Amino acid sequence: MTTSVPGARSAAFFDLDKTIIARSSTLAFSRPFYEGGLLTRRAVLRSAYANFMFGAQGADHDQLERMRAYLTDLVTGWDVATVRQAVDETLHAIINPLVYDEAVALMEEHRAAGRDVVIISASGSEVVVPIGAMLGVAAHDVIATTLVAKDGRYTGEVGFYAYGPHKATAIERLAVERGYDLADCYAYSDSETDAPMLRAVGHPFAVNPDKALRRIADENDWPVLVFRNPVSARRRLGLDSAAGKATAALLVGGAVLAVVTSLVRRRRAPA
Repeated sequence: MTTSVPGARSAAFFDLDKTIIARSSTLAFSRPFYEGGLLTRRAVLRSAYANFMFGAQGADHDQLERMRAYLTDLVTGWDVATVRQAVDETLHAIINPLVYDEAVALMEEHRAAGRDVVIISASGSEVVVPIGAMLGVAAHDVIATTLVAKDGRYTGEVGFYAYGPHKATAIERLAVERGYDLADCYAYSDSETDAPMLRAVGHPFAVNPDKALRRIADENDWPVLVFRNPVSARRRLGLDSAAGKATAALLVGGAVLAVVTSLVRRRRAPA
């Protein structure tokens, strides 16, 4: 482990699913996607089962790879605008009761200490960026999987897969761009698939770890945190007030629009 560099910037990197929120962010939206005509009833049931298994026992590398392949195939041909509308209209109802109070408190502590808070998730940016906005994390502080779109529809191609070692690579790239001292940075995750991300920083924490990550944490003397208290994000983040609701609507709507627009532009840009 390298020593800290005096005066350098630092950041705290948070995984999303089962670290900030208590379930899979992507699978949580299966019902609104069904109601928006994007999913069949059979696909909703399959997603519900996958979400249950994810919550009950976590997911190893092979399971996550199968889930990624299934979801990528599933969204091929989906209308980007319909996805945006489904997320925008249902975000608070779905995510509101799932946010861990302990995670929000940690994010606030890191901000108070002058650190950037970055969310990094294998879920799609269409879902992660709006959740980040709800938590006060700007779109440029979100690293997530990006799906390629053409003519307003998803092609089934993945532009960037924010998973496993790719998370560590993304963190290291961001550190170079922003001048972070990784030895003075923090990272939080529940899954052994994020071990490369945790090893990339000087202060790794295992949160609600699966069995494999708990073993890795024990071997490396990493602190283990247990988050047990999902709370109302509206009350926790002050979004129940009229001003809070208006601010949240602007942040979420703008974040989703920015992501969708960037995906389409990226696909249309000349090589």
